[in-house]
Amino acid sequence: MKKILAILGTRPEAVKLAPVIKRIESYPNEFRSLVCVTAQHRQMLDQVLNLFDIKPDYDLNIMKPHQTLFDITCNALMGLKRVLEKEQPDIILVQGDTTTTFVASLAAFYLKIPVGHVEAGLRSFDKFRPYPEEINRKMTTHIANLHFAPTWQSKENLLKEGIEESTIWVTGNTVIDALLMIAEQVTSNARKWDAYFSEKWKITFDSKRIILITGHRRESFGEGFQNICGALKIIASGHKDLKLIYPLHLNPNVQQPVKNILGGIENVQLIEPLDYEPFVYLMTKSYIILTDSGGVQEEAPSLGKPVLVMRDVTERPEAVEAGTSKLVGTDVDKIVFETEKLLNDMDYYQKISHTHNPYGDGKASEMIVEVLGTV
Repeated sequence: MKKILAILGTRPEAVKLAPVIKRIESYPNEFRSLVCVTAQHRQMLDQVLNLFDIKPDYDLNIMKPHQTLFDITCNALMGLKRVLEKEQPDIILVQGDTTTTFVASLAAFYLKIPVGHVEAGLRSFDKFRPYPEEINRKMTTHIANLHFAPTWQSKENLLKEGIEESTIWVTGNTVIDALLMIAEQVTSNARKWDAYFSEKWKITFDSKRIILITGHRRESFGEGFQNICGALKIIASGHKDLKLIYPLHLNPNVQQPVKNILGGIENVQLIEPLDYEPFVYLMTKSYIILTDSGGVQEEAPSLGKPVLVMRDVTERPEAVEAGTSKLVGTDVDKIVFETEKLLNDMDYYQKISHTHNPYGDGKASEMIVEVLGTV
């Protein structure tokens, strides 16, 4: 029986690894499935684990107020040393580009334990955007033994860096597996979620078009977030028939400029961060999504939602090339112009919203587990 240890620390990792973990668990005669969380993030991570009924075997619980990348790296590395030495798994699974992802890979390397990297090969080719994720992902690549690339372009990136082709599998992105599962659940319980938003925030899904906003990237702290908020203020002021909903990240570098600039505007609602289910429901009800999130860039096309990416570069160029999303950076004029175009040009909107999602069909986890059974 092959012992597989999944290591994760944040909500995005949990969402994207959950379908893989559940798939592994469905083969109890072939695999022993273990899960370790660093809890680099806490509350939002726990919500996803509960949603998918995943009970960690180990919880390092490293999150603390005002933690730095140094704190996360050191505490996670020493905590994972103890777990890996005790369990000696046949392989560890990590996902994406977080500090937990890199540190878990490094810890496994020190103990000569093979690493499988889910969502391998994404590149922005700018080591500070996204920061620190671009370098986390690259360093994980050069430690990993198995590379599960979501797209052919990701595979090409890996090949150009000298990764052996026999260790790369193009699987699609596991976030689509998770999204399709949860989207079906929430849309079939629309009354429940309508009531949830109405009772908690007095949000009703009436005739007004909704723009959903998410933003939290470190590289946008300061002037970047001020520009984003300035653009949103212009859009909200010019379209009283719109409703802008912004689930606000808890980081003070995000909260302060957003509240200072957008607080009190009648058709802008600043709400607390959402659990994954209500967030997916809100995506289904939105007309346009403005985001700097990598996961949302991948998810929104499966829901037929145009995405404006508030970053200067993206490690997910497939969506831009396919036409499901557009880079607008943190430039006020670009954000306003592209939003207005989607609001006013119905042919343009329809073209984007009906474009095929380049990130897969929801069967990525199935393929990954097939590979794990054969290596």
